Amino acid sequence: MKVLLIDDHPLILAALQTVIQGLGDDVTVIGADSARAARQTLKKDAGFDLVLLDLQLGDADGFDVLGEFRAAYPALPVVVVSASDRASDVIRSIDLGAMGFVPKRASNELLFEALRQVMSGGIYVPPMTLGAERAAPPAHGDTVPSFMPRGAAADEPAAQPSLASLGLTPRQTDVLALLLQGQPNKLIARELKLSVETVKDHVAAVLRALNVGSRTQAVLAVSQMTQSQGAFQAWRPTQR
Repeated sequence: MKVLLIDDHPLILAALQTVIQGLGDDVTVIGADSARAARQTLKKDAGFDLVLLDLQLGDADGFDVLGEFRAAYPALPVVVVSASDRASDVIRSIDLGAMGFVPKRASNELLFEALRQVMSGGIYVPPMTLGAERAAPPAHGDTVPSFMPRGAAADEPAAQPSLASLGLTPRQTDVLALLLQGQPNKLIARELKLSVETVKDHVAAVLRALNVGSRTQAVLAVSQMTQSQGAFQAWRPTQR
């Protein structure tokens, strides 16, 4: 597996390189300390299996880089590794096409699990309360992550309800399955032989059951449910 790691903080870049290398003897990690260096690396060699991207880069906005790479290399999974763990940043990252979001405060074990899920075709998001904001990190994100020697383990995930406990009807469950595949209402209607208005009603009911306000949040909520129950499924929204 060939991994491109993008982070402009030298200590964090070196620490993450060491940790990712520990995934196995067949893992090669290439570091890039700027968006410019990452672009040049991918231009010379697009044969990477995974990109790990920090949101705070000295020469570019990480969200812009994420959108750029997803458009230029749609088959290349990108995982955000950030000092921020705000729900808004997680949601925006997934909305832009990231396959995962790992806070830098996470433990090595959590990082490994997140990467395993992503490489198996799924998504990983940290435990969080959708629609709520956590305290913002320092302005430039130069906190010492738990990938460094003194790091502490990440918080334990909060208890999550099961999908079965949501009380969805069989038809709403069908709609949810297609919604999680990124299907628009018209295609869901065609697949299930329903009217678009009926699909809209089912989607609204599903969002209410999950207590979220958007399709992206629904994907995040289901991801957290399946993670907490040890039964992760590879559901992912299409790129927007």
